[in-house]
Amino acid sequence: MATELGKALAAKGHQIHFISYQQPVRLDTFLENIHYHEVSVSDYPLFDYQPYELVLSSKLVDVAKHENLDILHVHYAIPHASAAYMAQRILESEGIYIPFITTLHGTDITLVGRDSSFEPVITFAINQSDAVTAVSESLKQDTLNHFKVTSKIEVIPNFVCLGSCEDPVVDTELKEHMAPNGEKILAHVSNFRKVKRIPDVIEVFEKVREKIPAKLMLVGDGPERHQAEVMCREKGLTDDLYILGKVQDTERVLGIADLFLLPSEFESFGLAALEAMSAGVPVISSNTGGIPEVNKNGFSGYLSDVGDVDTMAKNALHILKDDQTLSQFKLQAFEQAKKFDISKILPRYEELYQKLLNRH
Repeated sequence: MATELGKALAAKGHQIHFISYQQPVRLDTFLENIHYHEVSVSDYPLFDYQPYELVLSSKLVDVAKHENLDILHVHYAIPHASAAYMAQRILESEGIYIPFITTLHGTDITLVGRDSSFEPVITFAINQSDAVTAVSESLKQDTLNHFKVTSKIEVIPNFVCLGSCEDPVVDTELKEHMAPNGEKILAHVSNFRKVKRIPDVIEVFEKVREKIPAKLMLVGDGPERHQAEVMCREKGLTDDLYILGKVQDTERVLGIADLFLLPSEFESFGLAALEAMSAGVPVISSNTGGIPEVNKNGFSGYLSDVGDVDTMAKNALHILKDDQTLSQFKLQAFEQAKKFDISKILPRYEELYQKLLNRH
């Protein structure tokens, strides 16, 4: 998200500087108005764990001074907001004031943040930010519930880059290869952690497959992938299973799917669901966290309680029951995704940047 946001801002003429320990995968540094600065952490025998936050703060100071930055926009509360605060104080001591925005994405609040040992730092870093954004109303409320936040949190959702695309592109050759006999294709994309409830994905697929010919694509990798393979073997599903691992061109793969499954225990936003909808794929999901803000029940797909695989399978079969119903849901999923196109989200960030600059 940060990479695509920066690229879109650069395309509008803003000078964008990416500061990170590693070049983002989706960043092409040959693009106009884009600059990349690597944070290099030296290996000192004194430290068991290298002080990345301190090195990052120093790098922020260096880039801010020599590139005449106007604003720092950091993603995730830790370690980036606290590093930005330290950099801001150092710069201020030299007569330079640069405001910083912190965007909360989820795991910094819902997972790492609930470790009490981080609570004072996260609370302080959020409250010291000149502006705070969260990617969903759900995440905003979680932050307010778990931290003593006094700063105003503005909700600016995640986005997709649809560009001038009027209709999702389907690679018919790939689809025919994956489903040679016209089977329906169900897909799941994630990092295969327990929170994604991969066994639920497989159970829903199994119930759908009992009623109609279907294939399942599992895209991504993580700690639960092996168990997913074992479960599919035990259930005799391997002939209708594609485990693709990590895929760079997820848009192409998602484009051939008929249905996307996201039965997660929790999602701060549900970006995978949005990306599926942007490919014209309706979503069967849980109703937790920020997902209901993305997946509109009965329109772009269906919402169910976490773990309710029977209802998920029933809803999946309703969408897949005939070509007319499926086509309607595909169109509606794409319509829902349009609400989150970057052309609608980018001006909200620009407005926030300008507001901070006017204030200071």
